[in-house]
Amino acid sequence: HQIPFTAIMFLIGFCIGFCVDRVKPRNILLESSYIWTNIEGELIILIFLPGLLYLDSFNIDIHLFLQSFLQLVVFAFPMVLGGTALTALVAYYIFPYGWSFDLCMTFGSILSATDPVAVAVLLNELGAPPRLKMHISGESLMNDGSAVVFYTIFSSRFFYEFGLDGIGEEIGWGKGFALFFRLAFGGAAIGLAFGIGTVFILFHLDRRLSGEDSVIQVVTTISAAYLSFFTSEILAHCSGIIAVLFCGVTVKAFGETLLNNLQLTHHFWEITEHLLNALLFALGGSVWGEIIGDQTYTEGQGRLFARQDWGYLALLYVLLMVIRMFLIYSFYPITKRIGIGTNWKESLFAAYGGLRGAVGIALALSLHAETIHFTSSIPNESAQMSFRTSTAKVFGFTGGIAFLTLFINATTCGPLLIKLGLVTPTETRKKVLENYRQHMIQFTLVEYVKLMTEDRFQTVDFMVMKEHIPFFNEITYDKFMIAVQKYKDITPSKGYLEPSIEHVIPYL
Repeated sequence: HQIPFTAIMFLIGFCIGFCVDRVKPRNILLESSYIWTNIEGELIILIFLPGLLYLDSFNIDIHLFLQSFLQLVVFAFPMVLGGTALTALVAYYIFPYGWSFDLCMTFGSILSATDPVAVAVLLNELGAPPRLKMHISGESLMNDGSAVVFYTIFSSRFFYEFGLDGIGEEIGWGKGFALFFRLAFGGAAIGLAFGIGTVFILFHLDRRLSGEDSVIQVVTTISAAYLSFFTSEILAHCSGIIAVLFCGVTVKAFGETLLNNLQLTHHFWEITEHLLNALLFALGGSVWGEIIGDQTYTEGQGRLFARQDWGYLALLYVLLMVIRMFLIYSFYPITKRIGIGTNWKESLFAAYGGLRGAVGIALALSLHAETIHFTSSIPNESAQMSFRTSTAKVFGFTGGIAFLTLFINATTCGPLLIKLGLVTPTETRKKVLENYRQHMIQFTLVEYVKLMTEDRFQTVDFMVMKEHIPFFNEITYDKFMIAVQKYKDITPSKGYLEPSIEHVIPYL
């Protein structure tokens, strides 16, 4: 329970990827792994990101989101750009790989995207304050969008280094700013348009007695998520992630009350998100295992990911924590005075809880896959191998950072949250929980008494029931008789059957 399931899927994928070229003879599982690890870069982004981001944007608290919007903008744009630049400087001046500055900036943008999934579950379980939950989830949504915008700009500059016609683009400062605003605001406009269109369709399907219309509404939401991403990213060359974000927020704000079966919609998207996360981290782990295993690439001497690289990975992890802490507290004087405010404890937790996950894995996979695809046209094998080795290293570090943050940060966030006093339960909260617990016990007892009216349950051993339902050990004779009387009161006299409780009374 302590370890996020995404980390487990990453480990499973790593084992598969590590064994791909080691197990003989080859079997269908290894062939399937080989096909998946060579999937096209654009396809990776198009398959995974819309489904992963839509639920996060649809689940957001609109009231708090609007109140904290200025804070989230600060988190998303200046801080992401600062994080990208500082991480790039680490890669450029500390790492000994001779990466170009454009590849370093691409690397920085990949590691700027945070993943709130594991931390969000923890915050909900422990009952963290709504403001902290909004900062964690809202920052992740917004900085995913800005990180992908920066990734698009710098990866295009990196691909331009290949020297191939039609691949990449040399983007200057002026054009870079223009491209940034086009990607961001163009994506927002497209997402808003798709969100309004989705609300219009949901309005005309608002017939709560029709089960088919409820299903069509769910299909409409998933169609809107993927179509808005495709239209913005592929057709309009804007930011698909920002389009999905604005589409989801618009549907949440104006279309949630039009959904015939809100529970059905939530359950569908939760299953979709779970499956996509599992598949993405398994795929990421497979590629990481392949790179760590050094079965495809060589650098002339030694392994691709050698002993010194593990040392650099540990150093990068520490420096990323320092960079994030530095950025959070550099902007703290601003963020505590705008929006819904913050305090130093929440800022400390936000800095520590900045896990790397789905979006970073997807971008690194895409970069590596596209590099392999584009460099196949380079006649110089040495240059071809140099580019492929560099992006393999980038993914190796990205996968390693995701692994470390999921296993170290995610598992220690709970104790840190409690230590900082951010989830100290109030007396009112304790009373609410205790009242809920007592109502749950009483409801379960009434249902148990109801079952005792059926012949097939009259011989069930109550001691066995106590072993399988722990709170049955707390039941007293008075509580049980209250449940018997309540069952009698709520059951119509013509349908009432006397429950067989003789075998229960001696144990109370």
